Amino acid sequence: MTQSRRMLVLRAVVEDYIRSQEPVGSTSLTRDHDLGVSSATIRNDMAALEDEGYLIQPHTSAGRVPTEKGYRYFVDRLATVVPLSEAQRRGINSFLSGSVSLKDALQRSARLLSEITGQVAVVASPSLAKATLRHVEMVPVAMTTLLAVVITDTGRVAQHGLTIASMPAVDETNRLSNTVNEQCDGLSLSKSAETVRSIAASAGYESVRGVADALADAFESMALDERANELYMSGTSHLAHSRSLADLAPLFDALEEQVVLMKLMSNLSEETNASGVGVAIGSEMHTPGLLHASVVSSGYGHSGARWVWNAAPVTTRSRRHTASSAVSTTPTSRALSSRTSSRK
Repeated sequence: MTQSRRMLVLRAVVEDYIRSQEPVGSTSLTRDHDLGVSSATIRNDMAALEDEGYLIQPHTSAGRVPTEKGYRYFVDRLATVVPLSEAQRRGINSFLSGSVSLKDALQRSARLLSEITGQVAVVASPSLAKATLRHVEMVPVAMTTLLAVVITDTGRVAQHGLTIASMPAVDETNRLSNTVNEQCDGLSLSKSAETVRSIAASAGYESVRGVADALADAFESMALDERANELYMSGTSHLAHSRSLADLAPLFDALEEQVVLMKLMSNLSEETNASGVGVAIGSEMHTPGLLHASVVSSGYGHSGARWVWNAAPVTTRSRRHTASSAVSTTPTSRALSSRTSSRK
């Protein structure tokens, strides 16, 4: 579609439909937008947009509503990112500064994002797969069991039981822990596993080789298990207040599937725009329960290691669609926000 008046008409239709939740007609566009042409001309433009697949008319006598293609064009070409004001930033910083732990910060972030957008918000804890090792401690808890306490650069603390054939001397276990901390500091968990196996194979560590192998297995397991990540959700009541439960049932079912959500968030992180925001609409998510929803996601932290996810009902054809926003937040009690908008 060329950069023309029709682009302005499409933007107006999307904006009005998001606000009113009703099909948009040429008369209301002429009245509410300064398009500089007659209602008849706008009708022609809307008909052309329908022929091109950007709009659809649910009923013969009704106005038009955007299709997935129309929403996608709006997001990619017509919408702009409006930054938060300084007052809003200060309010967010003040709210998050009261966090007493990483978990508390993530829970607060989910509530804050939900309140800002009026939609469902999901925040995932830092990914162990993308984290780097900060420190590991091994503590005997039984005759043949050690508890490995793993601390990552994101502040995440994970515990993993190590089962061994026989318990080595405490001094030998401590020496292994010190070596692992020296050589694995700053490495990913998968890379740390390789390094620990190398340590186990070296001379002088024969007595703790079983411990080292068990620790390497634990690192590999944590690196691969995305299900270990916690999800913090807020705002489902917003949807219930604006939609019938029958319409929302598939979305609620999808929100219960943590593995599905984690996979979706991971995929969206690879498709972000220049602002670090990813947007998926309807069938783009390849998830039946989210077929009539849109998702906006963004990373947080120094490397965007995990995502903040915001879901809103979407409609193609005669179904309804609402706007959504995403907040990019860090686990260190600081937050920035961006809102998707077509306003200059």
